[in-house]
Amino acid sequence: MAKRHAGLLIAALLAAIPLPAFAAPAPQMALTFDDLPAHPPYPAGETPVSVIDAIVAALKHERAPAFGFVNAGKGKPGELGTVLTHWRAAGLPFGNHGYNHLNLDKVGTAQFVAEIDHNQAVLGPDGMKRLLRYPFLVEGKDPETRDSVRKALAERGYRIAGVTLSFDDWAWNAPYARCSAQGNAAAIADLEARYLDAARRDAEAARTASQQRFARDVPYVLLLHVGAFGARMLPRLLALYREMGFRFISLEEAQQDTFYASTDPARPGPSPALLRTTPLAKPGDEICPT
Repeated sequence: MAKRHAGLLIAALLAAIPLPAFAAPAPQMALTFDDLPAHPPYPAGETPVSVIDAIVAALKHERAPAFGFVNAGKGKPGELGTVLTHWRAAGLPFGNHGYNHLNLDKVGTAQFVAEIDHNQAVLGPDGMKRLLRYPFLVEGKDPETRDSVRKALAERGYRIAGVTLSFDDWAWNAPYARCSAQGNAAAIADLEARYLDAARRDAEAARTASQQRFARDVPYVLLLHVGAFGARMLPRLLALYREMGFRFISLEEAQQDTFYASTDPARPGPSPALLRTTPLAKPGDEICPT
């Protein structure tokens, strides 16, 4: 009887001890960069190669994987080969963004698919993956257009690269070039603060949308561009995401999640998205006007 009472006492004491709280898993983010080799304009002293080198250095510092999307028809002679050499030397993969970055809704299915094939013919020997990022994220103005392109992609063994994070980082590029030409350091500092604020707000909005829809964080895919201002800001941007609790993973890892099932073009589209209703402010022509 005494042993029984002792056992009950121990059980009661153990029940009274609060269990440790288990933290939710860290949100995951895959980094992607559009428009290799070049996303102008460039301030004096910057080039597509210097921009890629800065991006690669920031990624290496954070040990963050990334995926690039290439337009072989862009850039000046020689830039494409040099940029891709530097990108590949860092162990970074790249996919198809169309030869000339054409808008599907403006050119139609036949020309758009021809652009994909042209890019593949040029870059396939260099190791381009059969993963497509739609230029302008335009997948077709009507179901017929969308489905005809998806059929062509499926026949060619492609997957689609989704996007669930985007704060229009490209919009800071031109104002930065203008402010740099004018030597306006105060305006550049303001651009830097606004850029990081937009990134934070976008990530918060995406997480809220994901939690509301799925009661979890889907693995997020961030859309960035290889512009000069983005390269300047990348170390601070990656640090911001780290501070917000994000863990960086590869695009391939992210798209293994069931949320990205429709990035297989053999399945019904469109590609998945996290819709946020509040647009984010971005700089325009009012910044350092010419």
